Amino acid sequence: MPGAAAVPNVPRRSWTIEESFAYCEQIVRASTENFPVASRFVPAHLRPYVWAIYSFARFADNFADEPEYEGSRAEALDHWEEALERCYHGEAEHPVFIALREAVDKRDIPILPLRDMLTAYRIDLHVKRHPTFASLRNYCAHAAEPIGRLILCVFGYRDPALSRFTDDLSTALQLTKVVQDVKQDLAHGYLYLPEEDLSHFGVREADLAAGYITPRIRDLLRFQVARARSFFERGRPIVHWVDGELSFEMNLIWHSGTTILDKIEAVDYDVFQRRPAIDTLDKLKMVMRSARRSRL
Repeated sequence: MPGAAAVPNVPRRSWTIEESFAYCEQIVRASTENFPVASRFVPAHLRPYVWAIYSFARFADNFADEPEYEGSRAEALDHWEEALERCYHGEAEHPVFIALREAVDKRDIPILPLRDMLTAYRIDLHVKRHPTFASLRNYCAHAAEPIGRLILCVFGYRDPALSRFTDDLSTALQLTKVVQDVKQDLAHGYLYLPEEDLSHFGVREADLAAGYITPRIRDLLRFQVARARSFFERGRPIVHWVDGELSFEMNLIWHSGTTILDKIEAVDYDVFQRRPAIDTLDKLKMVMRSARRSRL
């Protein structure tokens, strides 16, 4: 692969499809995502395709964020996109792209959502602040919406009308992460809360950086949580428009996001002292709620 120094190092050998899927599974298992990534409720024959898509995005995200790529982020993303293009022309050497090639062949995965995700990571290289919600919404359209659309493809759904629901659900998850990770994002030089909202609630960036909740910050974050909930409600009908395992998975994703919002509210919006996260008991409750509401 061109520019090998800018992409993840893997043994240079011939990878089988099975080995490539196993490689992607390891990446998923090592993740610390709050939201389900190919949970055990996804049919076994579809799970590897989700692993491949997630791994593609995980590495691209690392190029944009991880210290080891400082100084070569744009180059790494360029090489990753070149490898993506080659993958769609039947050429793949890296195990992620060997696995992704199989997903493309078996599930007819379009390239556009994958390109859109790379666009989001390139935005992160240059845009550290979003002046308006419209700017943040555009970022979500590239960083979040492609994920829902790709999941629909993996499960064999091609009706464009369904995308409007997964777009809103995916955006809701991204907006939830924006609130959940205010402290962590600031530590890495990012602030995703729209500057127009800070101005409206009388909050300065320095107030957020101080790491202490104040009445004004609480009002700001309460508004962000309410906005995220509105997108969750807009996306909720997808649960009833799809069948079986996908209905369950979408329900599980919906509950994971709203559970994080519940936890943010439970600590009275103080996301600075402790990052709200899902624990084992939460996961059990989410599974039970999803089972009751899904079209199984």
